Amino acid sequence: MSGLQRHGITQLVRGVARRFSSSFASDLFSDAAAAELLVSAGSPASIPRLQGLPEVSCMISGRANVGKSTLLNALLGRRNLAHTSQKPGRTQTLNFYRVGRDPGKLILVDAPGYGARGRPEWGELFHYYVKRREELKRVYLLVNATHGLSDADRTMLQSLDAQCQASAGTRFTLQAIITKADGLLRSSNGRGAIKDIQRDIFEAAPTCLPAIVTAALEESRLGIDDLQQSIAEACGLV
Repeated sequence: MSGLQRHGITQLVRGVARRFSSSFASDLFSDAAAAELLVSAGSPASIPRLQGLPEVSCMISGRANVGKSTLLNALLGRRNLAHTSQKPGRTQTLNFYRVGRDPGKLILVDAPGYGARGRPEWGELFHYYVKRREELKRVYLLVNATHGLSDADRTMLQSLDAQCQASAGTRFTLQAIITKADGLLRSSNGRGAIKDIQRDIFEAAPTCLPAIVTAALEESRLGIDDLQQSIAEACGLV
C-alpha cells in the first residue's frame, strides 16, 4: 500500500470518527424534556454533591445581555429553562442543570456575572467553586461579539489561565464562547472584528482553547453543535 493510500484511509477513518463523535454529542443533549434545574447555590455551604457527574461552568461576562441564558436554553433544547432577562445581573447563584434523564449524563453550571454589575460575594462564590470542585472539567467564558473584551473579561481570562497553567490543565480547561455573532458575520469588517476578539482572547489567556463562535437566536443555531461537542469531549463522554 502506497503512502498516499494510507493517508487516504487515515483521513477517512478520522472523518468517520468525527461524524460519530458529533452524532453522539448531539444525542447527549437530544432529550430536551429531561433537562432540569436541580439546585441553586448561593453560598459555598449550599453547593451540592451530585453523584460525581462531570460538570462544566458557563460564565457570563460583565457586560449586559451577553446572551448566556439564551445560549443555555439552546444547548438544552428548551425555550425558557434558564430565565432570560433584559436586566443584567439576573443570575445571582450557581445554578446546576442536569443533562439527560436521572441520574443524568453531565451537569451544566450557570454562574453569576462579574465586572461592574457583579457583586463581591458572587465572585467569591465562583472562585470557591472553581478552586474546590473536583468534578469541574471546563470553564466557558462568554464574550459578546458586538462589544469585544472588557477589562473584566481580560482579568477573568488571565486568572483562569493562570490556574490552568499551574495545574497543566489537569484540574480543568478553559474555552471562550463568542456570542451574538450573527450580525458581524454578514460583513467582512464584522468577520475581522471577530478575528480581533479571538486574538485578544489568546493574548490574555494562551491556554484558552479556540473560541466557539455562536448565534443562538438564529435558526441555524450557529456554533451550538460545536459547543455540545466541546462539552462532551471535556466531560470524557466521546
